[in-house]
Amino acid sequence: MITVNSARMSQTVQLTVPMPAGMAKLRFPKALDDRLHFLLDEQGRKGKLTAAEKKEAEGLTQMATILSILKLGAETRAKKA
Repeated sequence: MITVNSARMSQTVQLTVPMPAGMAKLRFPKALDDRLHFLLDEQGRKGKLTAAEKKEAEGLTQMATILSILKLGAETRAKKA
């Protein structure tokens, strides 16, 4: 039996995912970007969002973040080529 004390051990995992060449050209759709900005502005005006609006804003933010990470990977790959 092997026991690992994760409180004292850190671990780094690196994944390499092939990126299609056109990935760097992807953009977050304007309608979704506009909606996210509306929700963030609404939060600023009202001080909070409804539960549904908060869930929507979190989902849009996650999508934008994932797209940014994918684009960064594609741009990095293009610079190495």
